[in-house]
Amino acid sequence: KIVADKADEAAGLTPSNEDNDVSGNFSLEKPYCSLSIDGMIHRTIENRYLSPFLVFKYCQIGIGRSFVKRNLGIARCGLACCLCSENKTCSGCDSGECPDKDLCENRQCSVSKKLDHCYKCNEKCRKGLLGKIKPYAFTEFARRYGEDYLLDCLERNEKNGVIYHRDGINGDYDDFDDVETLIKYIKTGYR
Repeated sequence: KIVADKADEAAGLTPSNEDNDVSGNFSLEKPYCSLSIDGMIHRTIENRYLSPFLVFKYCQIGIGRSFVKRNLGIARCGLACCLCSENKTCSGCDSGECPDKDLCENRQCSVSKKLDHCYKCNEKCRKGLLGKIKPYAFTEFARRYGEDYLLDCLERNEKNGVIYHRDGINGDYDDFDDVETLIKYIKTGYR
């Protein structure tokens, strides 16, 4: 049980009384909540305090379940189309419907080389989006371990509360300065 945070109470952000026991302690013993304790501890260790209200909300919206759209897979540049929430109508990088397809340097390069992903290329370049740490690390991860394992790790991490897009297009995978540290985070889900 988690004692409701005073700041949440002052802001009126506490769960309804039916979700609290008589002592006012919030209970995670409800069957609808599949957020793992490991995931909550993980969020706390990363200095991202989850108030009892947020835990309650995450449980309601489905943290602990996967919303990975595996059929969208990984974009040519390494971005995770399968987790993207930026464009609800996009069907992924290779659908031909990507709004940036004509401007994407990585797409143009890989198509010219008859490759479906940058991770299949022998060159370790930093063109286009590969100049950014997240797509570069995802590309390197797929090159080393394969796309299926990358998707498995992303899905597991999402179930444990790691968020791909938190603020706009930035999320938990964006707060890194070192490619190897990010690859380790993808693999383990822990910083």
